[in-house]
Amino acid sequence: MTGTTALRVEDLTVEYAGGVRAVDGVRLELAAGQALVLLGESGSGKTTLARTVLGLPGRGATVRGSVRLGDTELLGLPERELTRIRGRRIGYVPQDPSATLDPLRRIGAQLAEVLRRHGLADSRRAARAAALPVLADAGLPDPERAAAAYPHELSGGLRQRAAIALAVACGPELLIADEPTTALDALVRVRILDLFTTLRTERGLALLLVTHDLSAAARIGGTLAVLRHGRVTATGPAGALLVPAGQPTAAAPAGARR
Repeated sequence: MTGTTALRVEDLTVEYAGGVRAVDGVRLELAAGQALVLLGESGSGKTTLARTVLGLPGRGATVRGSVRLGDTELLGLPERELTRIRGRRIGYVPQDPSATLDPLRRIGAQLAEVLRRHGLADSRRAARAAALPVLADAGLPDPERAAAAYPHELSGGLRQRAAIALAVACGPELLIADEPTTALDALVRVRILDLFTTLRTERGLALLLVTHDLSAAARIGGTLAVLRHGRVTATGPAGALLVPAGQPTAAAPAGARR
């Protein structure tokens, strides 16, 4: 599956009232099984770009260009079709897992609902059974306990893993993770980033990671695209663009500092 183009962005421009361009003529390509890291400061346009891929550029946005998921052009699709694509073909992991986890429902019930909504389980019992291996794949050490828990009963790291489980439950082609480790401590952050790499390599999904963190970008590797003022200012292998610690002779890409 690796090598097939999962995402192609061409001449993408996202403009808001007053002529403010959050994204300006961006071109990107991401193959199945590969990782693309969007790196930039706050306000660089990286999150707007990622949310535009999801079909959520924000109120009042004017969007031009092309965003293709496989053979499907996403720009211009009716919301009903985009809703079917989100979750089924594109998974999304936000910075704060509370953005996707319902605090009033158990984790297993939420996963089961996603599986049934997208037609991957034909009964409530089958959906609940199918949720357990998804939680295990997302790195929750006790899937049955996690399935029975409410979000507030899990640690921050486990909540983020539960959010990842929701995002990958339906076997998406593309996984978008927007600053998914910002609120986590260093050890948990590394484990979550390594989980993304495991899911990418084992499932062949394409990973689009949005971050301002150089260490996170280096951990994920793959291709790096540096954004500044809505434009891609550098792109290439992460190992070539990022500076390993202890090498003061090289310089970080413009706009990539925190």
